[in-house]
Order: sequence, then C-alpha cells, then structure tokens
Amino acid sequence: MSRVAVDIKSYLNRIGYPECDEVRPDIETLGRVQLAHACTVPFENIDVILKKPIALDIASVQQKLVTSRRGGYCFEQNMLIIEVLKHIGFDVQALSARVRVGRTRDFTPPRTHLFARVNLEGVPWLVDVGVGGMTPTAPLRMDISDPQTTLHDTRRIIHGEDANNLPRWFHQVLLDDVWHDIYDFTGEEMPMIDREVGNWWTSTNPESKFRQSIMAALAVPDGSRHSLSTHQYVRRSAGNVLEKIEIKTSEQMVSILADRFGIDLPKTTVFGIEGL
Repeated sequence: MSRVAVDIKSYLNRIGYPECDEVRPDIETLGRVQLAHACTVPFENIDVILKKPIALDIASVQQKLVTSRRGGYCFEQNMLIIEVLKHIGFDVQALSARVRVGRTRDFTPPRTHLFARVNLEGVPWLVDVGVGGMTPTAPLRMDISDPQTTLHDTRRIIHGEDANNLPRWFHQVLLDDVWHDIYDFTGEEMPMIDREVGNWWTSTNPESKFRQSIMAALAVPDGSRHSLSTHQYVRRSAGNVLEKIEIKTSEQMVSILADRFGIDLPKTTVFGIEGL
C-alpha cells in the first residue's frame, strides 16, 4: 500500500473549510469537518456499476474524491476522512460493521462497512461519512445510549444482542418515531487487509447491492438530503418529499448526477443496468 501522506490543504478546500480557520484536534473541528464532508463529497457507486476497480491506497482515493471531485462508498469515503483526522492530530481507529438498513436482525449481512472511532478527552465518538442516505452529519458519542439530535436526524448508539445472542452495538436512526438499525458492530478494528477483502467482495460480487443498482446520496446544509436509486431521484427533509424525479434514460441520469450531486460524467456514459 502507498504511504503517500494526505494532502490536507486540498482536502479542506474540497469540503469548503475556510483557510483562515484553525484546524485543531477538538470536538468543534471534528463536527465541522464531518458535516462539511457529508455535504460536499457524494456517496456514490458509479465506478462499481461501470466495473472499474476501486483502489484504496490514499493517493488513488485522494485523486478520485479530492482532485477529480467525485464521490465514493464507505471504503473510499471513510479511508479518506480517517487519514485526514489522523493528520490533524486526532486519535482514530478504523472499525468494521455490518450494515442493517432494511434488514431484520435474524439476517447476518457481510461485515463490509468501514467507519471511524475518534477518542477525544476520554470520550469515544463515532464518525462516518460513508453510509449513503443514512450518513450521520455529526459525530455521535459512543459511550451513551441517549438520543443525539443532529442537523438532519436523531441517532443513538445502544448495546444489545444479535439473533445469535452475541453482544453488539447498534447504530440507530429515529424515523417516524421508530428506531431503525443502520449497522451493528463489535468494536473490532478493521485492518487494511480486511478493508481490501471487503472492498473486493462489495465491488465485484454479483450479489453485492452495489453491483445491482445505481446509488448516490448527499446531505444538504439546510437539513435535507439528495438520494438516488437507479430510476428515482428524491430530495427529502424531515421525512417530507421536496422533489421527486423518475429517471428513464442514461442522459437524464448523467444530468441529475451532475446537477444534484456534483458528479460529472461523460454525456455518453451508459450504465448498463435496468435500461440505463
């Protein structure tokens, strides 16, 4: 793996962090970086759909997400922010999780999600900029189970058991007064070799959801979110649909990706999925 250092100046410029502001390893900086990242670097799986390899060395990730101003999925997004936070001076660990969005606890999904734990003055914080339309836009305390209100929604981290009675933590979101699992985790770190294996499975296995549909998501500073799933684009705020567009052609898809998510693709792009 490349040992190229993260280009912190280019990254902060990419997310719109003011150059005149200090970047210190404190909770204010952590919150501002996470929110700015979630609102400027889109979650997307376009390269997976186009069957392009997903490289995880920091030089390749920076080239794609920062220089080329594209987006990516959890391995790319959280790889980048983990390196950025380490550069700033935070104490960061890369953790693994099983995504549970839309799944019951009697189903065991693959452990293919990467997120970060940041230890700050004795308090562990969950930082994640790569879980699609469920990406939290603020750091979440991991040492309490109380609801935590963010700009976009309400979250909590609770301790419980999976279907096999094994202890887990569950990252949850409150939707329509009901708590929904986003993912579960044990606190186990995810070393680079496990990230490589997870990334390979996620981006190449025909059973992976990332190979089966076109996805994009981006938070907006006003509290709304853009989301796209193959034939439909939606903008929501507090559960209310603000805009909905049915996508029928690849040309329309390219236009929406550019206008709503800042993802610039050649106009001739053909996605090769569900008629697009």
